[in-house]
Amino acid sequence: MEGLFGGAAPYYARYRPGYGQAAIGYLAETLGAGSRVLDLGCGPGTIAIPLARLVTAVLAVDPAREMLAEGRRLADGVANIAWLRGDSTVLRGLPPFEQVVMGRSFHWMDRRSVLAELDELLPPGGAVALVGPARQRGEPWEPDAQPWQVVERRVCGEFGLDIHSAANSFHATGEHHHDLLAASPFSSVECRVFGRRLVWDVDGLIGLQLSYSYSSPARLGEQLPAFVGTLRQALLADNPAGRWEQNLVTEVLVARRPGR
Repeated sequence: MEGLFGGAAPYYARYRPGYGQAAIGYLAETLGAGSRVLDLGCGPGTIAIPLARLVTAVLAVDPAREMLAEGRRLADGVANIAWLRGDSTVLRGLPPFEQVVMGRSFHWMDRRSVLAELDELLPPGGAVALVGPARQRGEPWEPDAQPWQVVERRVCGEFGLDIHSAANSFHATGEHHHDLLAASPFSSVECRVFGRRLVWDVDGLIGLQLSYSYSSPARLGEQLPAFVGTLRQALLADNPAGRWEQNLVTEVLVARRPGR
C-alpha cells in the first residue's frame, strides 16, 4: 500500500470531499465522547481530525508515510491524535482502543479477517463504524455515475490507466459492506445517511482525479503534465462553463455485536 497512492496525499487532503459535520457529529455521539477510537486507514485525517475534537482520543493508522505526514500537517493544534504507520495486519500491536472507524480504506482489506480479529480485540460494547458513499451510483469506477466521468474515463483510457483497479480490493469478494457485516460478529447494524450538494470547477476535478490510486502522480510518472493538460482541455470542451454539480450522499454504518 505504500506506493499505491504515491504523490496523491496533498490532492487527497485538498480535493476529496470530507464527510460533513453532521456525519462526524453522529459518529462521535454514537461511539461516545469518552472513547478512544482507532481510525484504520486514516489517510490524511479526513475522519480523524474532525472526530478528535469530539472524542477523548483518536489513533490514526495508515500504511502510507505521505498520508500520515499530510495528516500531521493538517492536524496542527489537535493534540489528542496519535499518528502511526501500520495497516490491518498489525492490529494486535497497536495501543488499546475501544471503537473502530474506517472510511474508504475498508474495501482494500481482507474484510472478513479484519472483522474476526476486531471481535477478539474490541471490548464489550465496542463498535465498528464504516463511513463512505451510500449504496448508489456515484463511485468513480461506475460508468457515467457523475456528469464529468465520461470525459475522465476516456482520458484515463488514452493514458493507459486501469480505472477498474480502484474497485477491486486485494481480497475482493463481491459482497457489499452491508451484507458482509450481517454475516460477521458485528451483525447488529445501524445506518444513517447524510446528503450534501457539491459544486466542482475544473481544478477541483483534476485534483480529485490525482487523488485516486489508479491515476496518482506516481502512477502517471512522466505523463503527469500531459495528463493534466489533456484532462483540463477535455473537461472544458465538454462543459465550457467549467461548473459541475454533485449530490454527495454519505452513509454511516455502525455495527455492533448483537445484544451489546
